[in-house]
Amino acid sequence: MRFSIGILFALEASLALMYFVLRIPESKFAFIAIVMGVSVVFSLALVYAAFERGWISQIPHLNWTLLGGYSFSMVIVVSVIAIITSRIFSNPLDAWLTGMLLFFGTGIFLSFGYALTHSITSRLKLLHTASRGIAGGNLQERVPVSGRDEIAELSATFNAMAAQLQEMDAHQKDLRRIRNDLFAWAGHDLRTPLTSIRAMLEALSDQVVDDPITRQRYLQIARKEIDYLSRLIDDLFDLARMDAEGLKLDLQPVSLGDLISDTLGWFHTLSIQNRIDLSGSLQAGVDLVYADAQLLNRVLSNLTSNALRFTPAGGRVVISAERAAGKVLVMVRDNGDGIRPEDLPFIFERFYRGEKSRNRATGGSGLGLAICRGIIEAHHERISANSAPGEGTIISFTLQEYPPPG
Repeated sequence: MRFSIGILFALEASLALMYFVLRIPESKFAFIAIVMGVSVVFSLALVYAAFERGWISQIPHLNWTLLGGYSFSMVIVVSVIAIITSRIFSNPLDAWLTGMLLFFGTGIFLSFGYALTHSITSRLKLLHTASRGIAGGNLQERVPVSGRDEIAELSATFNAMAAQLQEMDAHQKDLRRIRNDLFAWAGHDLRTPLTSIRAMLEALSDQVVDDPITRQRYLQIARKEIDYLSRLIDDLFDLARMDAEGLKLDLQPVSLGDLISDTLGWFHTLSIQNRIDLSGSLQAGVDLVYADAQLLNRVLSNLTSNALRFTPAGGRVVISAERAAGKVLVMVRDNGDGIRPEDLPFIFERFYRGEKSRNRATGGSGLGLAICRGIIEAHHERISANSAPGEGTIISFTLQEYPPPG
């Protein structure tokens, strides 16, 4: 449609200029109008057929398509001018001169057409090469973005798409690694307590153990194993919820002092049994934070449990909170054995434990700190760890104070 409008406009404008401005005689004007009209009809018919029958899309190279279009248009133009000048000009020299000028103009036109075609197709070839690289698995392929035209926009879009594919691929690799870790972890940390529970229940059922004290001890051990499995299931459920839909926070003013006091109460008996001094402190004026009380309670519980597990008898665990840089900084500090430098960057990753033997007496499932990080990051805050072997560990995280200071 646009081609038809453009070529018809050119025909009408040219004929109007010839008739009203150049005032060409009517006999010659009629001849010129017929020749130009026939060329327009021929051009429209050929272009329509090319589009309708798909001739253009069957050409194997864009260079050929563009140069063919330029050449066809020049042939039409030169033919029309040659026919008209041979009839209009009485002096053969004028006709020959016009022909030579047309030949020169055709060379200039095709040269510019080739340069333009090459500039377009060379950039498209870069896109094609990069696309084949992406299809072949090289997700680091990128194309240079030059200019401000549609090809530049396409190149920028391609690079953005490639970056997203690379990010998705990395995410998929992380998921596969997590899945493999989960299988390895489940093979040990789930099978071991189940095997222990089954063995003890079979011994009790077959009356292999008839001593009341031993029977009671078996029941206590089985109960501990069941509690351990229950905690694992809760942790896995929380992680699955984080991955599937994210944590839905019930944000409201929460008394940090009450949460710390509750945490100290829950672990009071365990700290006495392990002969560990468990205490808490709150900076004056610090109390209300803007958080999800239940999830924050889970964080304090996980961190305190870890600190007690890795602190030897006679050690100390302190839960404290203070104002820092416009926020509330909560710390769980112990003076246990500390974390090795090579393990410190990975302690918040899922299923990671520095204790490679995976002895539950010295390490948990490797999920507690990952859950803590997920909860704190859901609050748009940060959690970090500072530790050194033999000097203890400090796990700290920030919270938004309520109401904000100032």
